[in-house]
Amino acid sequence: MNAKKPTARFETAMLIDDNEIDNLINEKMLEGTNFAERIYVYTSGKSALEYLQNLQRDKILEEKLIPDVIFLDINMPLMDGFQFLDEFDKLEKVIAKKSKIVMLTTSINPSDRELSDSNKYVLSFINKPLTQDYLEEVK
Repeated sequence: MNAKKPTARFETAMLIDDNEIDNLINEKMLEGTNFAERIYVYTSGKSALEYLQNLQRDKILEEKLIPDVIFLDINMPLMDGFQFLDEFDKLEKVIAKKSKIVMLTTSINPSDRELSDSNKYVLSFINKPLTQDYLEEVK
């Protein structure tokens, strides 16, 4: 007898972190809590941004392909989390409107929290790793 898998809370989630081990741990947490139907994992802000820009350029703004929640690391080479947010702001509003961003970081720098809190796209600022309790709070 096939038991039907319960419906995930979100269609799509995206992890952006240059640390592959953190990505693996967080991806397993998202899968284990049935957080999203699809989980996209990127090891740089630049590659994640390119994915979103391709959706926009190709006019494939299919709702289910746009992440509902983006978990974004702050400290990454080439493009840090705040540079990603600056570029994210230039995307089509349909993308920016659907995607909530959670800063997921090891940073204890108070200015990082202040910058995050003042950004209109950032839902919250949490320390790694993701926890089941936190994921249950995301609306």
